[in-house]
Amino acid sequence: MARRQNDQTASRLKTAFETATSSARLQVALAAGMRPAPEYVEVLVERCGIEPDFYVRDMLTWALTQHDADSAVDRLLPELRSENPQARSQALHTLSKIGDRRVWPAITADLLRDEDDEVARTAWRTAAGLVPQGCEAGLAETLSTQFDRGDRGVRLSLSRALIALGPAASPVIERAKADRDEGVRTHAIATEHLMRDPDQGFDAAIAEAERVVALLGAPLIEE
Repeated sequence: MARRQNDQTASRLKTAFETATSSARLQVALAAGMRPAPEYVEVLVERCGIEPDFYVRDMLTWALTQHDADSAVDRLLPELRSENPQARSQALHTLSKIGDRRVWPAITADLLRDEDDEVARTAWRTAAGLVPQGCEAGLAETLSTQFDRGDRGVRLSLSRALIALGPAASPVIERAKADRDEGVRTHAIATEHLMRDPDQGFDAAIAEAERVVALLGAPLIEE
């Protein structure tokens, strides 16, 4: 009897999310977070993968953080292997908000190098926030393969993730400053500027890095 009631409750929540207006779906997600129930977790996670509105997705994440953390994490982890990029990205975002460091092993190199920019940048941020002590250098090494990837927002996300790792990121940044690729060198130098002066701003750091690269020219690297 209880199982049937739970199934009916979950079904009603799922139906409520099928409303056409984003404002109504926002209220549904808010209500699910204010009155958490175990049977809501599956519906909320499923909705994360298909919800088109950014603000509703953010409310879905908040709603999941109001539920039992173990149940939410157990249901979110399989989403990291989903073929749906939005499901992977939103699961990473939600796991970062829950903040359970046991999630760390599930943040694989494949996620950190995901072909979808939004998944990758969310993985960078999540990994930088959950990395165990002593693993920072290894994470920085993986992140360094992504220098000069994507548009301004993607590059800024990578810089922020590396900066969050602190001194452990310095060796890979230093190495990237001598890379053959001008874009990689520029991004690495800009990241170093931001690490030294967080108030400088990314655009100003990039502009300064471009001037440095232009003045120094291509680095001399022996074959």
